[in-house]
Amino acid sequence: MAIPKEYTYEIPDHLGDIKFGCRVEVPLKNKLYSALVIELHSSHDGDYKPRKIISVIDQEPIIDHHQYKLWKWISQYYCCTIGEVMNIALPSGLKLSSETKIYINSEQDLSAFELTDEEYLVAEAVGIQNELSIDEVRSILDKKTVYPVIRKLIDKEVAYIKEELKQIYKPKTIGVVRLAEKYIEDKNLLTDVLDQLKRTEKQTKAILAIYQLSKKLTDIPKTEIYSLSSSNSAVLNALEKKGIIVQDSIEVSRLSTGNSTKNHELSPLSDHQADALVSIKDKFESCDNVLLYGVTGSGKTRVYIELIKEQLSKGKQVLYLLPEIALTTQIVERLKNVFGNDIGVYHSKMGNAQRVELWKAAKNEKPIIVGARSSMFLPFTNLGLVIIDEEHDPSYKQKDPSPRYQGRDVAVVMAKLYQSKVVLGTATPSLESFTNVKNGKYEMVQMQERFGDLALPEIQLIDLKQQYKKNKIKLGFSLELRDAIKATLELGEQVMIFQNRRGYAPTLSCEVCGWHSECTNCDISLTVHKYFDELRCHYCGLRKKMINSCPACGSPNPKQKGTGTEKIELDLREMFPEARIARMDFDTTKSRSSYENIISNFANGKVNVLVGTQMITKGLDFDNLGLVGILNADMSLQFPDFRSGERAFQLFTQVSGRAGRKHKQGKVIIQTFQPTHPVIMETIDGNFDRFYIRETNERKKFIYPPFYRLIDITLKHKDPKTVLNAAHYFKKMLAAKLGNRIIGPSQPGVARLRGLYLQKILIKIEKDPKVITKVKNYLLDVRDNAKNAPGIKSVRVNIDVDPY
Repeated sequence: MAIPKEYTYEIPDHLGDIKFGCRVEVPLKNKLYSALVIELHSSHDGDYKPRKIISVIDQEPIIDHHQYKLWKWISQYYCCTIGEVMNIALPSGLKLSSETKIYINSEQDLSAFELTDEEYLVAEAVGIQNELSIDEVRSILDKKTVYPVIRKLIDKEVAYIKEELKQIYKPKTIGVVRLAEKYIEDKNLLTDVLDQLKRTEKQTKAILAIYQLSKKLTDIPKTEIYSLSSSNSAVLNALEKKGIIVQDSIEVSRLSTGNSTKNHELSPLSDHQADALVSIKDKFESCDNVLLYGVTGSGKTRVYIELIKEQLSKGKQVLYLLPEIALTTQIVERLKNVFGNDIGVYHSKMGNAQRVELWKAAKNEKPIIVGARSSMFLPFTNLGLVIIDEEHDPSYKQKDPSPRYQGRDVAVVMAKLYQSKVVLGTATPSLESFTNVKNGKYEMVQMQERFGDLALPEIQLIDLKQQYKKNKIKLGFSLELRDAIKATLELGEQVMIFQNRRGYAPTLSCEVCGWHSECTNCDISLTVHKYFDELRCHYCGLRKKMINSCPACGSPNPKQKGTGTEKIELDLREMFPEARIARMDFDTTKSRSSYENIISNFANGKVNVLVGTQMITKGLDFDNLGLVGILNADMSLQFPDFRSGERAFQLFTQVSGRAGRKHKQGKVIIQTFQPTHPVIMETIDGNFDRFYIRETNERKKFIYPPFYRLIDITLKHKDPKTVLNAAHYFKKMLAAKLGNRIIGPSQPGVARLRGLYLQKILIKIEKDPKVITKVKNYLLDVRDNAKNAPGIKSVRVNIDVDPY
């Protein structure tokens, strides 16, 4: 539970010494909770008598002082409570409360464990009743102090808390075979084995296959043995009984084609990569933060690998941050080929049992952690380097719940606490990072040529106005794009089509009376999803069955307006019936395996046309991608956000960079109604410097980051009048001290979400640390006072520092 402040408790004499960072069992109101010890002192200044700690859960700390300092910095900078930070930082497996449900692991045999009487009693009771709350465990043991017993059951994997069962992550494993130890040491002994197996043709073939494959691999995938010898599991079982082989299973990436040991020889660094590596090391002598600005396909990952090697040789740990879980698939595969099991992967799709395991591994100096922004909260003990890949990506920003932190910025602060170095890598630097270079806060190293001196893709611009005038548009595709898709497929190459809108059509409307489909909970149109035959809200998740007539006037067949990725997929199937088409968006990638299957199928050629949203722009590398099509560039340019130009430039550049990355120059076709728009021209020219100058001039003129700070305040309530009154209250109180720094209140573009009406207030602050701190403190005071103000007490207030 995220509480708003710290509480002081008394340590009973019988508990002895308690360490910082350990969990203890404490009473709060009428319930018992696990809590973290963050300070030990001998006196109490309050005018109340502290309640006593019930028990100690951990013998050793689960967090250290570095982590706590980071938590405090986040809570202060992002205007949230330290309890809210703890809530997102700790895996659920390390949080226990009276409401927690305990489940038994049905796969475990209790007789196989050395359990105390209390542990066995709880485990048996959970097994009989299927689940128990912690209060029920107290009743069974007839004692208040039960957290130590539960912790031991969880550590032994006899029991799990409820959240762990919901999100259990099952790594992909493959069956492997290796020769028995004596045959590894002396393979000449296999001659005698073959003599003994003369009469068993299948076993002889299997042994010959294993011998051949063992020259390259220690752990031989069973599938390769089956393919080479036409044998089966029965044959391998027979060989194992004779002591010739050992069967096992190993964990692999879902794109893996081999084992995860260090068996990959790296290609030598190109001259450009070698120069970049030397430059980074030189820059580190005078600055801890280096921006690695390299065009798409320049080989930044290869440079990262050399930097990681250097840190590992010093006995240091490395944190490799990625903006989304989706990117971990290909990156982890590449890194495991080099570093094997020195890598741990940490992300939200893992079950809590695995997350706790990684937590402990990081504390025990696991050399490399690859993960999304949550991996910053792991307990590193000897961190030497933080790599922030795709540093420009907006996914590093946490939207909800609080704390609404920017992962890139927090990672830089974290690295400073650990006295480690930071590399921020990107092909399209964020304006904030590039400005930090200009101001001398960061150093920069550039890689402006692709690996192998491969040319950047050819970019062709299509003016949609002219195409529609000449009647050359078919299902949203220009004649040039259709011809290019056909030619690319005939060459045996692959195509990627980008449209940043999912679903079949954005809205359903009646052309007779003007009705259109709307969500009952949000002020937004329902999106048509043809595959599911439904209308869906992309904000609250509301679903309705598809309708065939207008509910207002009864006219048949309301019109589906607009184009989403689902419609594009079906249109492509109509135009290119022989193509093997897949779609990658939120609807098709709800599980980790579904995402990996799509990427795997595209990587190995089972799919030759991939349609997707911005997911397909994120650092993916495909050998045979010859063409990228951007169907409607204007959608990104017209988004009502001061960052829309920056986001559009990054999206267009990144998605274009997927083309022609391995063997030949690729091609990009951009369709737009605004062919002379400056962002599009800067994308075609690959001119980031011109984009930066133009964009920053506009930002300075209109008082926006990176030259000013923003704080976004969102007020929410089920009654529109109440939330408006609260907004005016905030405006009046804030303006009294902050003056014209306040903009609003105003309704956002979507004025109602999930049944709650919204009002927005924006604060623009000059980049003076003292002023920023005073503004934040005053804002928090106003928020706290509003909780007692008549008529607006129940209004929710969300504070977002550095929004967007």
